[in-house]
Amino acid sequence: MNDPSDPRLAAPRSVYIHIPFCTNKCYYCDFNSYVRQGQPVMDYLRALEREMAETVRLMPPETIDTIFVGGGTPTVLTVEEMAAFLAAVNRFFPFDRDAVEFTMEANPGTTDEEKLAVMREFGVNRISFGAQSFDDGLLRAIGRIHSPDDVRRSLELARKAGFDNLSLDLMFGLPNQTMQHLESSVAEALAHGLAHCSIYGLKVEENTLFFEWEKQGLLPLPDQEEEADMYRLVIDRFRSAGYRHYEISNFARPGRESRHNLTYWRNEPYYGLGAGAHGYAGGTRHVNVKGVSAYIAAAGSGLPRTETIPVSREEAMEDFMMVGLRLIDGVKEADFRNQFGVGMMDVFSDPLTRLTASGLLVQTGEGFRLSDKGLLLGNEVFAEFIGILV
Repeated sequence: MNDPSDPRLAAPRSVYIHIPFCTNKCYYCDFNSYVRQGQPVMDYLRALEREMAETVRLMPPETIDTIFVGGGTPTVLTVEEMAAFLAAVNRFFPFDRDAVEFTMEANPGTTDEEKLAVMREFGVNRISFGAQSFDDGLLRAIGRIHSPDDVRRSLELARKAGFDNLSLDLMFGLPNQTMQHLESSVAEALAHGLAHCSIYGLKVEENTLFFEWEKQGLLPLPDQEEEADMYRLVIDRFRSAGYRHYEISNFARPGRESRHNLTYWRNEPYYGLGAGAHGYAGGTRHVNVKGVSAYIAAAGSGLPRTETIPVSREEAMEDFMMVGLRLIDGVKEADFRNQFGVGMMDVFSDPLTRLTASGLLVQTGEGFRLSDKGLLLGNEVFAEFIGILV
């Protein structure tokens, strides 16, 4: 039985489930995703059900606060596939519909009235749409196959189906993107009156088409200063519109922050299921088998793991600082003491003193947070907490 007095060992209250299928592979995407055509989708969903069953057998859930279905594009599932999948989620991770935050990612153009009705029927109450831009030319340039009108129609359909907790993803720092492009997309996102927006700067990852183009000098990206100006514009526009900038890349109407993602940023446990999924439960992190067929085979004989990594107390402390400082409110002394029984300055006096002196961190009455300067140099700050205790 898990010890609820140790937050790291208590049964997770959050569930992440990975659906790895997409309509196409975007040029910047390094997620574990595969074009749906020709894939054994129902075999995958049956394997996922086996992983759910084994997971809850080994660590039964008590209270489920959040569920997040990501991908890939979960909404490429057919109505029948989605109903079967969501029924399994309800069976293995029962939840209070009045209290849970149940999110499903969607790409514009992959939802219709019937799919949305099934999602509502099985308790989904939040949708995160991957728009990326409202500029047709930019969408084509990054490999997206939807149009700005698809985004508008998808938001309208979701609202008609009864969804009011809607989130939208946008990107900046894209090839040939200008400040005018970004300002126009941000203005339209704000005009839709959404509960939540995530705005990410492009990061060119290995094993993507963009990575190959960059090596060949074929990727015309904004320079570092222009990208910083884009980020400042995003912050200014959303804050001015009454959104709370609560995490480096995330903005929400008050009370509409992503509760699921807060689980990650607070370094709390979560179940992670599906091909390539990561999880953190019982003081252990795990990584699942990535390939669809390999995952299906592995789920036939136990948990489909490629790595299982016990997390020491020292590693958990480092993780707490790295992910917690992504939050605009920063890390709180009371939360650190609750998890570890000591103060942050007892453990991290050197980096905290150094980063505060350099103007990258600000000491608050409750702990530490990134300064405005630190927001632009977050990765440099986080790196200061990697491997210093182990």
